[in-house]
Amino acid sequence: MKVALVECGVGKFVLPGQIESGDHHLICPSQDGVLIAAIDGIGHGEEAANAAKAASSVLKTYVDEPIISLVERCHDELRLTRGVVLSLAFIDAARGMMTWLGIGNIQGVLMRAGARTGTVQETLLLRGGVVGSQLPPLQAAVLPVARGDTVLFVTDGVRGEFIESLSALESPQRAADRILERYHSGKDDALVLVARLTGIRA
Repeated sequence: MKVALVECGVGKFVLPGQIESGDHHLICPSQDGVLIAAIDGIGHGEEAANAAKAASSVLKTYVDEPIISLVERCHDELRLTRGVVLSLAFIDAARGMMTWLGIGNIQGVLMRAGARTGTVQETLLLRGGVVGSQLPPLQAAVLPVARGDTVLFVTDGVRGEFIESLSALESPQRAADRILERYHSGKDDALVLVARLTGIRA
């Protein structure tokens, strides 16, 4: 079994007046690689957080299943909640491939190793809908990935201009902190998740 090794950075902003964020993230190893997800519960506060936690729990429980199956399971389990939007990526270490999928408005980008500042090679195609309420037709994209490539997910509390400032030379945690500080809108919960593929362990 080969395991993908990732270095991660996370930045979070909780909307003032709220006890907890409705934006959650997940980094979960599986038999064949690692699952990376950003989840945004609809609305704010406790109910949004509960929906995001429920989605995270489903993803952990069924992490070895294909991405589309994971989203369908989340959809079924979240019907009695507010629902969530989510973007997730599965890195298959043995094959050097990444499968990713986004429902809603959590932006996803893939930055190749050695990319110059502001150079993003791949952007996640987002499909409208709410997991737990209205699920669109699901179609995942598959891309080759290599050591040093970086996946970023940001929720809608972060302005889209962050893409122009990305650099492959910046550490994941420093990137997450900087993006959150510079680009969060202050009008919503915000999450920045940065995951860099650092190697493969046999």
